[in-house]
Amino acid sequence: MNDVPVFKSGFVTVIGRPNVGKSTLVNSIIGQKIAIMSDKPQTTRNKITCVLTVDDAQIVFIDTPGIHKPLHKLGEFMLRTAENTLREIDAVLFVVDATEDLGAGERYILERLAAVQTAVILVINKIDKISRGQILPVIERYRSQYPFAAVVPISALARTNLDDLVNEIKKHLPPGPKYYPDDMVTDQPERILVAELIREKVLQLTREEIPHAVAVDIEEIVTRQNGDLYIRAVIYVERESQKGIVIGAGGLMLKEAGRLARVDIEALLGSKTFLDLWVKVKKDWRNRDGMLKSFGYE
Repeated sequence: MNDVPVFKSGFVTVIGRPNVGKSTLVNSIIGQKIAIMSDKPQTTRNKITCVLTVDDAQIVFIDTPGIHKPLHKLGEFMLRTAENTLREIDAVLFVVDATEDLGAGERYILERLAAVQTAVILVINKIDKISRGQILPVIERYRSQYPFAAVVPISALARTNLDDLVNEIKKHLPPGPKYYPDDMVTDQPERILVAELIREKVLQLTREEIPHAVAVDIEEIVTRQNGDLYIRAVIYVERESQKGIVIGAGGLMLKEAGRLARVDIEALLGSKTFLDLWVKVKKDWRNRDGMLKSFGYE
């Protein structure tokens, strides 16, 4: 009598300090850009659910904001969001940067993991930036701090060892159903995904003072008779000086952000898109509960 393969499914939260490559990792595993990426810390602000469905399993990844010391109400929300995902999940991926020392930020996360009852897999990212001989000391350093269920060195950007990581995750999932249809890669509404893609481009193009003061609100998405999309979006900043920087001389910065965002939006939604961008000031929005809720940070 042949054994029937058991289909597994479960929820896996992805945590780590800001800028260790969590969103790049999730996008690379899914094979599609869902979570926005930037070299600016704290790019991800909300938890983002991404789904990988293969023949024998469905893995629901929860990409979280980087865990950091909060400096405002938005920061407090991001920290709560990340820490709350440690509950009622089937496995945890703790992503660390192979080029960085184990510091206070990592120790803080390890303290939070002490209360976790499920398997914790250490994912050592960016191994393409160090020599092979440097990997073992990094593994030993972390293993001395926590009883990880497994350690998987990877490069999310170069897609190194991602299949090994997926196979390791499967080992820790229970038998279960498909929670999402086969062709679904995220449960995020189009409006949220579009807003995030626009915010990503503003982050890429602006100076250090701007990124964390930016929020994007999609006011309208309309499908025209010819099938093209019209999207009107407002980019919010906290000060008039920031508004001038985002718009740029002669509107060039805003125009370039729109051009770059449109490429990603068209790839995501599969339709030619007209993007109508505006910039407005909402003073100190990161500390105003009403504004945080209106931008989806609840």
